[in-house]
Amino acid sequence: MPKDNEHIKQRIAETLEMPKDVVMDFPKATIIGNIQVNIENHNGIIEYSDKTIRINTSIGVFKIEGNKMSIKYITLEEVVIVGIIYKVEILD
Repeated sequence: MPKDNEHIKQRIAETLEMPKDVVMDFPKATIIGNIQVNIENHNGIIEYSDKTIRINTSIGVFKIEGNKMSIKYITLEEVVIVGIIYKVEILD
């Protein structure tokens, strides 16, 4: 049944020409150079240090690695990470 719901949401997004990240609750990541990562539609912080930050989302865990990293701000919808970013990956 969950697959059917995802398919219906995707069809609605396409029909109404709405962004899929909004309709399907997908995360949206914006990377600004190697100094900032913004992640919208997150489900909370799993791990936080100045070298590794892991963020839970509906499609998996975003793992950000770098140096001197910190959370600039966090809201229910968005988290902004700053520092020297080396790597961003999505883990299942």
